[in-house]
Order: sequence, then C-alpha cells, then structure tokens
Amino acid sequence: MSTVLDLSFTAPLREGDTPGGWTIGVMPDSGRLLGTRRPVKVAGEIDGHSFAATLLPMGDGTHMVPIKKALRATVGKSAGQDVTVRLLERLG
Repeated sequence: MSTVLDLSFTAPLREGDTPGGWTIGVMPDSGRLLGTRRPVKVAGEIDGHSFAATLLPMGDGTHMVPIKKALRATVGKSAGQDVTVRLLERLG
C-alpha cells in the first residue's frame, strides 16, 4: 500500500564520522509531518532525480535520508552542499 505525499525540504548533505559511512540529509520536523518516529519507506526526488529510500529516525523528531553515492554523483553534490528533497509517495 502506498500513500501520496507532497513534502519538500532543503538540507545540507552530512557525512558520517566513520570511513565508508552514509551521507545523509536531515528532514526537519519529520516526526510530526509523517505522523511517526519510526522508519518510513518513501519515494520521491532529490534535486529533480528519482530515488527511493527508508527514512530513519534520529531520536529527536527528525529523520535522516540516506543518499547513495550514485545519486550524489548524478546531482553533482557532496557533503556540505544543499539538496532539495521532495517526498511524493509513502511506500508499504
């Protein structure tokens, strides 16, 4: 089952401290906007390019969006640069 969403935010890309760690964007106020502090499967766009991921709760009412290396290369962005995330669908 999927649910239509239309939520957008802009966030800087952040890298983890460990080598090979994830690069993420953080969705502000996501717990309230999504109605949960649990993981949420989504689909949408990052800087206009399609993606699907699981938003992971950070314990403070926000969720992190892991952004794969291939997508970062496609949008030409790296840590410290802003990306615009548009969530269009909540999956399963």
